Amino acid sequence: MNGEVFEALRRAIHDEEAVVSATAVSGELAGRKMLVFEDGQTVGSLGAPELDSAVRADAETFLASGEAAARTYRLPDGREVEVFLEAHLPPRHLVVIGAVHIAIPLVAMAKELGYRTTVIDAREFFATRERFPHADQLIVAWPDEALSQIKITPQTDIVILAHDEKFEDPALHVALRSRAGYIGAIGSRKTSQQRLERLRRAGFSDEELARIHAPIGIDIGAKTPAEIAVSILAEIIAVRRGRIGQPLRPAKSEPAVASGEGG
Repeated sequence: MNGEVFEALRRAIHDEEAVVSATAVSGELAGRKMLVFEDGQTVGSLGAPELDSAVRADAETFLASGEAAARTYRLPDGREVEVFLEAHLPPRHLVVIGAVHIAIPLVAMAKELGYRTTVIDAREFFATRERFPHADQLIVAWPDEALSQIKITPQTDIVILAHDEKFEDPALHVALRSRAGYIGAIGSRKTSQQRLERLRRAGFSDEELARIHAPIGIDIGAKTPAEIAVSILAEIIAVRRGRIGQPLRPAKSEPAVASGEGG
């Protein structure tokens, strides 16, 4: 049984599938293992149907947090079983649409955070290795065509810096139909509102459009490309952690213009 679990885990990691491994570490069920995938499917068993069901329900929390911890479960007969749950998530993947100035420090900083990075732009004189030495992948293609070649999972964060509706709208069509964990688009509030109206006319619901973070970034008064990159990554981290980016202490002055207001 455990051999099947180990092989399924090896295959999931190789295929970059998110999965939670669960191992009973106490009592007569100690050593039993089970895997829980994002779609709720399981491989293996912890030895009791009720325990399998409870762990499967808890796995969703671990898939969201990427954490590992031990939890104690009580079986119908009164026995308690301690189970160690650990999330195995694929590498976070930052996909940047638009090889503009802001994208350069954004990609470099994302690499420091452990991201795999992809830059997409149809303009080959912008998407160059000289401009983006830190990018893992450069794709010269229209954004919607390039996104269709990428495996988009909840570990994928899509940042749209294109400043041009003929680039950003097709990209958003693909992104909104994907399982991306974060979707952000640069632009002023006026630009963002116009974008939403276009997407509504294209058939997207308000619930779907609520996934777009725009103007992109947390308001830190960012001005330079590097500062805007910081604000974007800060928002991505806040979204990942279930936070809203509140200040750690009261500001001494009125907040500056949001970083995404520039265009």
